[in-house]
Amino acid sequence: MAEHNDFGNLAEDLAADFLAKKNYKILARNFRFQKAEIDIVAEFENRIVVVEVKARSYNTVIEPQEAVTKKKIKSIVMCADFFMKERNIDQEVRFDIITVLPDEKGVLQMTHIEDAFQSFDAN
Repeated sequence: MAEHNDFGNLAEDLAADFLAKKNYKILARNFRFQKAEIDIVAEFENRIVVVEVKARSYNTVIEPQEAVTKKKIKSIVMCADFFMKERNIDQEVRFDIITVLPDEKGVLQMTHIEDAFQSFDAN
C-alpha cells in the first residue's frame, strides 16, 4: 500500500478516536456506495454526522478542507442518502470535515469543522 494511503488511514483512525472521545457514536467507517465513500458516519445528539477526513503529511498552499470540491460534496451527499435509506434512518444529517495536518514540529493537529457544508452545496 502506498505511503500516502497509510497516512490517510492513520488520519481516519485519529479522527474516529477524536470523535469517540467527544461522545460521538461511530456507526460506520469507509462506507461505500457505487464509487462514493464516506470516511466516518457517526451519531451525536440525535443527529447523523457524516465526516470527511482530509489529511496532509506536509503543509500545502491550500487548506485540506478546500480540497472538498463541489463534485466531492455531491458524491458524499449521494452516499449519505443511500446510507440513510439502507439503514432506514430518519434523522437530521450534518456534514463535517476533520483536517489532520502536522504543525511546525511535525506533531499532527486536528481541526473539526462542524457543519462544513450542506447537501444543497452539491448542486
